[in-house]
Amino acid sequence: MSSTIAHAARTELTAFNGELIGPDDPAHQQARGVYNAMIDRHPALVARCADADAVARVIAFARAHDLPLAVRGGGHHGAGLGTVDDGVVLDLSPLKDIEVDADSHTVRVGGGCVWGEVDRATNAHGLATPSGIISTTGVGGLATGGGLGHLTRKCGLTIDNLLEAEVVLADGRKVIASGYENSDLFWALRGGGGNFGVVTSFLFRLHEISTVVAGPTFWPVEDSAEVLAAYRDFILNAPRELNGFFLHGTVPPAPPFPEEIQLRKTAGIVWCWTGADPEAAAREMAPLLDALPTPLLHAPMVLQHSELQTMFDGLYPPGHQWYWRADFVETIPDDAVALHAKFGAEVPTMQSTMHLYPIDGAAHDVGQDDTPWAYRHANWASVYAGVDPDPANAELIKRWTVDYFDALHPYSAGGAYVNMMMDEGQERVRASYRDNYARLARVKADRDPDNVFRLNQNIEPAPKPTHGSRP
Repeated sequence: MSSTIAHAARTELTAFNGELIGPDDPAHQQARGVYNAMIDRHPALVARCADADAVARVIAFARAHDLPLAVRGGGHHGAGLGTVDDGVVLDLSPLKDIEVDADSHTVRVGGGCVWGEVDRATNAHGLATPSGIISTTGVGGLATGGGLGHLTRKCGLTIDNLLEAEVVLADGRKVIASGYENSDLFWALRGGGGNFGVVTSFLFRLHEISTVVAGPTFWPVEDSAEVLAAYRDFILNAPRELNGFFLHGTVPPAPPFPEEIQLRKTAGIVWCWTGADPEAAAREMAPLLDALPTPLLHAPMVLQHSELQTMFDGLYPPGHQWYWRADFVETIPDDAVALHAKFGAEVPTMQSTMHLYPIDGAAHDVGQDDTPWAYRHANWASVYAGVDPDPANAELIKRWTVDYFDALHPYSAGGAYVNMMMDEGQERVRASYRDNYARLARVKADRDPDNVFRLNQNIEPAPKPTHGSRP
């Protein structure tokens, strides 16, 4: 059947601007893969689209043949939402245009870009926009789900810096969504994920950030409770120019890490100082460092922002096994600190980790219903990530992740950041949008009433209103 679908696509999509890849093509094995090797799906067609018209034609083809449609930007989502068995993968990777306007502090980005490409282009002008922490992450998934990273406290979420989007809707129409045009769609795109259409181009606000002072501080995992207890109070009162996320993990067995601490389990903070004076970074970190035991390593250094964005790339290349869980967190009471210390000491593999990303500062400047992101009152987003290259360890990393999540979930604010969720069911999606879900469902009913874009953390279309008969 898959070969038949690919043949039909080549017959019907004549003069297609892109590439159509079926199961019989040599490129199919590579084309069907996503970042998480735990996901192994076999699409009937991978359609690499080079423009918005090609995107519209692929959507129409999938609908005409009643095929499930997955949309792929970077393919990083842990749940493997960028691929599908026996359906169509709409691959945006050819859409690579990047246009930096240094005068207006904006960048226009094709929907197939990854953040490393954008970071390098903007950094050349001394500018940046919030863009996660791994440079191979796709722009589209991060930018429509929320967008956490090193610049959150200073510049807000990625969605807070989105100014405009070009979107291909389920009916094939190409529209512009902004605060002035299709404002309902623009609201929904900023956190509602890929539920409303395929974004082929983004326009982001840029900030004057070129070099940063960034890098990790590691303590022995035995000091985890003391470090986390000090960090939870410190970071929320630090200047916005200082970002730092807490982590549990293992020191990689490679340079630049000193040999004597390689493979040590640690509690750590990954810093990013965006202030104008690099020397001020040490002064702002000092109150926390002075209150804690001497770390194994304290290595913040002056870096280009684009260099910082690649810091984790070598540790987390594509093709490893991943299993995620996540929560929003408002407070970290002492009982939660103790549980974090317990599970941090039990990290099962070298690449498995837990991160607590601060989401205060500029992220709190935006109202609770100004975007779909419904946890503006939360102070952190937690993610528990079991990671390992060996498929034999898949169950081990999943068990640790789920146990860690289950233990800490009672201390959470409720829902989770949708970009860090697995396939956890509709109730979990609803909990993550809270009171904003109903509005999202109405936009969905207007823009995608047949739920064509459903291979995501799905917003179900609101039911059509029923009218009683006249008396």
